[in-house]
Amino acid sequence: MARIAGVDLPKHKRIEIGISYIYGIGKFIAKEILQKTGISPDVRVKDLTEKEIAALQQTLDNYLVEGDLRRKVHSDIGRLKAINCYRGIRHKLRLPVRGQRTQANARTWKGPRPAKAGKKK
Repeated sequence: MARIAGVDLPKHKRIEIGISYIYGIGKFIAKEILQKTGISPDVRVKDLTEKEIAALQQTLDNYLVEGDLRRKVHSDIGRLKAINCYRGIRHKLRLPVRGQRTQANARTWKGPRPAKAGKKK
């Protein structure tokens, strides 16, 4: 099993899909990384050689992934909250940030609807 950037990649998947299990790597960046390293996207993770794994790790050092990316996102949200901008206030109130409507939707953010007296299922 290949362990890259602190993540165990699923060994039966194609490498193109396997490295997308790393936080911050999607399909597009996965293809870009494989082109840079010269690894075929059709190779399974279990069939990678040590040399190919080392090349992937070296290429991933140029990208912001996993813990570093999570820390950056958390600090960015903290900065928005600290300066009390509109988006920061929406984060504080746990409401949708990107302009979604809230009258009928946003149940994930707002939680379950409050019970109304006298209403049954």
